[in-house]
Amino acid sequence: MINAVTSATFEQDVLQKEGLVLVDFWAPWCGPCKMLAPLFEELNNEIEDVTFIKLNVDENPQMAARYRVASIPTLLAFKNGQVVDQVVGFRPKEELQAFIERNK
Repeated sequence: MINAVTSATFEQDVLQKEGLVLVDFWAPWCGPCKMLAPLFEELNNEIEDVTFIKLNVDENPQMAARYRVASIPTLLAFKNGQVVDQVVGFRPKEELQAFIERNK
């Protein structure tokens, strides 16, 4: 199960975590977000040394603004509290795996 974060828990759940943290900025009405969700869950189950997090932009617009998320889904890769990479839009599983590997 993937943890959902809010602006109140973002610092603890994302910025203070060690290692790679992938944050999926999404919204319930977003078609591509719905397509990405099962792939994100699969990757969460398959890759043990990465933390997978979801953030609903409708409920946390200040976090989307803080990280300049203009389109969803957007995946931000955080390492030691800093954004190191991003992917915007739906991507196939193989591309997501490559994105994760290059950011570990």
